[in-house]
Formats: sequence, structure tokens, C-alpha cells
Amino acid sequence: MAPGPSSSSSLLLLALLVAAAAAVTVSEAGRVSVGNWTEELRVAGRHGRSRRRAFENGLGRTPQMGWNSWNHFGCGINEDLIKQTADALVNTGLAKLGFEYVNIDDCWAESDRDYQGNFVAHRQTFPSGIKALADYVHAKGLKLGIYSDAGTRTCSQRMPGSLDHEEQDVKTFSSWGIDYLKYDNCNDAGRSVTERYTKMSNAMKTYGKNIFFSLCEWGRENPATWAGSMGNSWRTTDDIADNWGSMSSRADQNDRWASYAGPGGWNGKSSDMRCFCSCLTICELPTDE
Repeated sequence: MAPGPSSSSSLLLLALLVAAAAAVTVSEAGRVSVGNWTEELRVAGRHGRSRRRAFENGLGRTPQMGWNSWNHFGCGINEDLIKQTADALVNTGLAKLGFEYVNIDDCWAESDRDYQGNFVAHRQTFPSGIKALADYVHAKGLKLGIYSDAGTRTCSQRMPGSLDHEEQDVKTFSSWGIDYLKYDNCNDAGRSVTERYTKMSNAMKTYGKNIFFSLCEWGRENPATWAGSMGNSWRTTDDIADNWGSMSSRADQNDRWASYAGPGGWNGKSSDMRCFCSCLTICELPTDE
């Protein structure tokens, strides 16, 4: 792991995270006091544009916050790292502030499905299996997320995608106790975004009602304008890098889509930044070791 910045920089970042989480909490309290969808839509449409009714699974009433493995670790992940991250979210106090998702990104599975067509957790890096890992994360009071792709292979090319396996894979994720699905957009087999994401959305509505559904379509076809009926968040920009300039520029790019976000459905790149910020804080906070 590369050396981090000074303790003061890390603590400053943690302070910013505390303030952001507090702002979300205050905002949510205001919505709860009103307690009806009409007011939520009024707030979401404050710039004069209305957003589509949110994906109704009861999740994402406030923006999702947590950690995602990709930006810092890429494919270099294993079950011990995920457990250590869950521990860190609790030990740093971030979990109490609402950073509840521990999300595994690409490269968690074997290259091929089993003889029944099911995903298989990578035998070397996740030997205990995803269900056991979900149990560990849940015991910490946190939630476990996982990754797949609306294509034949994931973006790393190291594991299968979920195209034409949507219902089977959602059933698998549900049986493991998964709480969040990031659904990427590589290797699309020449099929449209609408077709591929609609199939997974329908599977989620039937078999994954307790799973937060995040569409990672990269913002190519302006998903803020149509994805509200399909999932709980939608990505609106290209990849984010681990530097402040990249983070702030993605925030600026999201401004045009702000009115489409609201309870039940959020612009995804801002959620990636929330995940990234917590990762950065965890990795760079000073320790006694």
C-alpha cells in the first residue's frame, strides 16, 4: 500500500466526512417530518424538472454511503481485506455516521460458472465463500455489496457477466445475503442498454427486493433521465480517480442532474465519491502500529 498523506490531512478528510454524513441525516430528518412522497418529489424537482417515480423497493431513502474495493485495490482483493475493511468502518466511527456498505467490486469470482450455471466465488481469494463473508459483515452491523456486469464478461474479463443469467444470479445473490449490486456495462454483445438493464431490473424486482440496485452505465445515455424506474442509483460520469481534482470535477458534472435525484434513486457518481472518500479515510488514517 502506498504511503498516505499526513495525519492532519487524514483527520481533515474525516472531519469533512462527518459533516457530510450529518448533513444527510439532517436532510433525511426533514423529509421524515413531512412524511409523504409529494414533498419528496417537490424537493427533488427544485430546479423545475420532475423526476420519474423511484424504483420502489424501499431502499435508498437517503444516498448510499460506504466503501468500494475497485478504486484503491482493483483486482487485488480477498476475503481478509473485506473483513478488515468492515472492521475499519466500525473502528473509525464511520459506520455510526451511515457508511454502512462494504462493496466487493470486480474479480471476486472464478472465470467460469459451475455445471449448473451458477457463479462460483474465487477459490483462492474467497475460500470461505460469499455467504460466510456476508455473515461476517452483517455481524458488524454493516451490509455487503457485490459486482456483476450487463454483458458476457465483466470489465476485467476475469469473470462472467450476468447477461442472460439475470434471474439466476439475483437468486444466488439473495441466497448469499447480498445487500447491494453494482451492475457494470462492459462486453454488451451488441445489445442495447435498455434491453440489458431492464432484464436485470425486472429480476431484481422479483428476486432481489432487499438488494440496493446500482446501474453503472457510465452516463453514456443520460441514465438520470430514465433509470429512476429501474434502480436505486445510476452512474452519470466516467471513472473517478483517486485525487481531489477528479472527485471535484465529477461533482461539477453531476450538477446538471441534481434534480433527478431523490429518495429511492440517486445520481451514481456522487455515490462513488462517497464510497471513495470513506476508503481514502480508512486507508490513510494514522494507526498505532
